[in-house]
Amino acid sequence: MLYVDATAMPAGDLETGRETGTVTERLRRHAETPYADALERYVARGPVQLMVPGHGGSDLGISGRLAEFLGERTLRLDIPMLIDGIDLGENTPLDQALELAADAWGARRTWFLTNGASQANRTAALAVRGLGEHILSQRSAHSSFSDGVLLAGLIPSFVFPTVDTSHGIAHGVSPEALDQALAEAESEGRQAAAVYIISPSYFGSVSDVRGLADVAHAHGVLLIVDGAWGPHFGFHPELPESPARLGADLVISSTHKLAGSLTQSAMLHLGDGPFADQLEPLIERAFAMTASTSTSAILRASLDIARHALATGKAEIGRSIEVAQCFRAILREDPRFGVVSDAFGRFPDIVGTDLLRVPIDLTATGVSGHWLRQRLIDAEGLYFEMSTATSIVAVIGAGKTPDVDAVYRALVSAVESEEAEGQRTAVAAAEDFPALPAPGRLRVLPRDGFFGATEVVSAANAVGRVSADTLAAYPPGIPNVIPGEEITPQTVAFLQAVATSPSGYVRGAIDAEVTRFRVLRG
Repeated sequence: MLYVDATAMPAGDLETGRETGTVTERLRRHAETPYADALERYVARGPVQLMVPGHGGSDLGISGRLAEFLGERTLRLDIPMLIDGIDLGENTPLDQALELAADAWGARRTWFLTNGASQANRTAALAVRGLGEHILSQRSAHSSFSDGVLLAGLIPSFVFPTVDTSHGIAHGVSPEALDQALAEAESEGRQAAAVYIISPSYFGSVSDVRGLADVAHAHGVLLIVDGAWGPHFGFHPELPESPARLGADLVISSTHKLAGSLTQSAMLHLGDGPFADQLEPLIERAFAMTASTSTSAILRASLDIARHALATGKAEIGRSIEVAQCFRAILREDPRFGVVSDAFGRFPDIVGTDLLRVPIDLTATGVSGHWLRQRLIDAEGLYFEMSTATSIVAVIGAGKTPDVDAVYRALVSAVESEEAEGQRTAVAAAEDFPALPAPGRLRVLPRDGFFGATEVVSAANAVGRVSADTLAAYPPGIPNVIPGEEITPQTVAFLQAVATSPSGYVRGAIDAEVTRFRVLRG
């Protein structure tokens, strides 16, 4: 692993067994940024660009305001694809950057993505369709993976995550739950080609990826890990390991989230497992379908630089962990606040915590997390990542050291404000809603449900009909109905209860109170 301190270690002694040379040599290699360096060499030549993009890499003509806004250097770095010495030819700087990224995360191969982890999810769904039509997915999968299921024409079945009902938080899936779900699918003649799980969660809970991989492989299926929120895993001994090193066959990595690349940049990692030979050409073809033919050189360069920063930044990442732990300690000293992850031990699926995520329990304050987050934005210009009725979540980027004492003072000021007094009403927690309903029967393929002829009907008339939309109540953010599924009375009651509560909403609904549904005709 990259954080091993030994200065000389024989090849093969590191955890993946694939490294070559000493740790010192690997660190030297990762100090390089081949793709970013190639862009800088291109700019240094002062090229005259009679090609796209239309700004021509200069502030001349109508590009003056854009250059003023971004800086002329940004325009010069913004070049098209297929340039000699950058990404055209054999063993290009891009190829070298991709090889370094694969090595850094313990993958067999890595793809740079400039349409975010959403592109990775769609790519993964399209690729695994080449291995079969059935997929077993964690029900709380990101909507972009659901989009991929639609596009690929996959037939999904589901395994439900554990749910913290006191906070309305969906966590992960245990190996035991996955084993049972796969066995049930097999007994019903629905042999899955792949399993899709999420680790870490929005709140930093980490699943047993190695155990999940072992279960999936024992059933003869590959494991896709949506690790969008864990691109920094594997780069410090106090952080969880990279899923690719734990047996995952495909890993979605939203590199911009905590690893420092620019927004909309991400990676897709192919593990070196039993399905790699079959998967690699399928991923390559699916990637070609989802990637832009005008891929951003700047976003690619930011991925190259982020990899370098993580691979050589153990000390800086360690300081970020220290700051996050200090923030937790400060919060624990104040009875008005708690740390949600302190209770992760109650859930059998959780085996670790992302220390750079600090989920704050606000139950004792009597104020809504949604209200507090907005109050901090309005009064302090302080932006937390997300909120629920009973919590807010702070995200600390790898290598970043925010002033957590100042953040704590802002929290205290907000909850002690006069406005907060007016907010001290009972927080509508998830446990006050009806029980989370089981999904209705899948009556047609999600693809057919999405693309079929539709009509909009009242909630009462929607019962028994086939949904054309994906509807997910927050909390806890698990899709309650997907295209092709039958709408049940329990689903309607749950969605409307959440939608009309002070702290909930339904993503994908036609109207805020979920009085109407889009369904298939006939």
